[in-house]
Amino acid sequence: MPEIRQPRSWLFAPGHDEKLLVKVFDVGADMVLLDLEDAVPPHIKDRARELVASVAAGKPCWVRVNRAQTEVCERDLGALAGLVSGIRIPKVESAAEVAWVAERAPGVPLDCTIESARGVLAAFEIASAPACSLLSYGGLDLAADLGSSPGEQETLYARSYLVVAARSAGKPKPSDGVHPQINDDEGMRQETEAAKRIGFFGKSAIHPRQVPIIHEVFAPTPEELAWAQQVLWAFEQSGGAATKTASGEFVDPPVAKRARQILGQ
Repeated sequence: MPEIRQPRSWLFAPGHDEKLLVKVFDVGADMVLLDLEDAVPPHIKDRARELVASVAAGKPCWVRVNRAQTEVCERDLGALAGLVSGIRIPKVESAAEVAWVAERAPGVPLDCTIESARGVLAAFEIASAPACSLLSYGGLDLAADLGSSPGEQETLYARSYLVVAARSAGKPKPSDGVHPQINDDEGMRQETEAAKRIGFFGKSAIHPRQVPIIHEVFAPTPEELAWAQQVLWAFEQSGGAATKTASGEFVDPPVAKRARQILGQ
């Protein structure tokens, strides 16, 4: 499976909204994610699939299909597998579901969304599936499944486990789910910062105003860049031996590795 360049922002657009299917590409999101699942009512899924196929034929995008191992998903894959940059599979609960999609969309990168208690417990199995390129988190569906709040503290275990599962399987950092309050910029920022702190990279958005916040949070701050440069300078001066910075911070190989990650080295 080829390495995937991780987007910071995934911007959703419902597959049945002809106006948004045009406008969504002009926002500046790293990746457009056209939705055939929850955003589309059942009685217009066929029409949405036609619209999305027409758009995907001319513009790079990922598509969220319907749930694996269903007839409607099979129709999604039959129409779109040869057109899209990648496929997001919703509500994944097993590696068998990943394999089922991969068989019908060979060679297409797959982003597997964890949105249920069963999915959380199977996250390592899912991430280890050969066809799984990325993991993503669906907090609203998970909260509904658990009967809990989707808040930071209430979902910490599940989100942290996704980070561990992805890393253990040798896959990139998972991406965070949506913040449903469109006008809540501060809440959006706090949620995105919390996701970054525990090891996520990237976040899904449901409105254009959320995209710049995601980009800002997942870009290194001037303070982080200065810290990383100071750490690497000290580490290089020591010849790779444990040392300390001018400010007195201890530096060893793991600290230097984090500094390189911040600098994109």
